[in-house]
Amino acid sequence: MLVTGAGSGIGLAIAQRLAADGWSVLSTDLKVGDAPGTRFEADLTTRGGNRGAVDAALEAFGRLDAVVPVAGFQHVAPVADFDEDRWDAIVALLLTSPFLLAKYAWPALRESGEGRFVVIASIHGLVASPYKSAYVSAKHGVVGLCRTLALEGAEHGISATPVCPAYVRTPLVEMQIADQAKAHGMSEDRVLEDVILAPHAVKRLIEPAEVAATVAFLLSAEGRSFTGAPVTMDQGWSAR
Repeated sequence: MLVTGAGSGIGLAIAQRLAADGWSVLSTDLKVGDAPGTRFEADLTTRGGNRGAVDAALEAFGRLDAVVPVAGFQHVAPVADFDEDRWDAIVALLLTSPFLLAKYAWPALRESGEGRFVVIASIHGLVASPYKSAYVSAKHGVVGLCRTLALEGAEHGISATPVCPAYVRTPLVEMQIADQAKAHGMSEDRVLEDVILAPHAVKRLIEPAEVAATVAFLLSAEGRSFTGAPVTMDQGWSAR
C-alpha cells in the first residue's frame, strides 16, 4: 500500500487508518514526519520521485496492492495574476503524479489480481470555484484519469475511484483563508462562513478521519464494486 501526502492532513489520517486496519503502508511526502509504516520522502512533482515511491513500496513489501494519491497544495489568485510556476507545480503534483504512480505501479497492481487505485480528487473535480484555476483543472483531470484507469484496468482486476470531499479540516484549508480574504476583499473572520462553507448545505468542515473511513471502505472487500465513478462526500454542495 502506497499513500502520498502522508505527512499531514487527509493523507496522514488515511495512512493511520489503513495501518490500524492491518495494511502494510508506505507513507510518502516531502516530509513524512510521524506518518505510520515505512516512510519515504520524495518530491512527487518529479518523475524520479514517483518512480522512487513505487520502487520503495515494492522493495519494502514485495508487492503493491493499492495506491492512494493524496498529496496536493493550493494557490488562490485570479487567472490574470496566476503565477505560471505555481500552475506547473500544482498540475505536476495533483494530476501528473497520480498518472505516473498508476503507470509505474500498473504491473504490480495487475499481479495483485485485485489492485486498487483510490485518489483524493476533491469536490473541485466536479465543480469549480473562482480563483482556483490550476487546482480545479488538475482535479477535473484526475477524475478523468480515474475513469480511464477503471476502463483499462477492469479486465485485470484493477479498480480506480476518485473520492470527492468538500472542505476538510486540514492545513491546506486553514492556510488558504488569508489568500481567500485577499482575493475576495473581506476579513479573514468572514472567509470560513461566507466563502469556504458557503457552497455546503451542511455548514461544517469534514474531518480527515471521515475521508479516511471512506477510503478504507473502498479498499475493503465490500468496496470492490466501486470503480470509475466519483464517490462524493460534499455536505450537499453538488445538490444545488
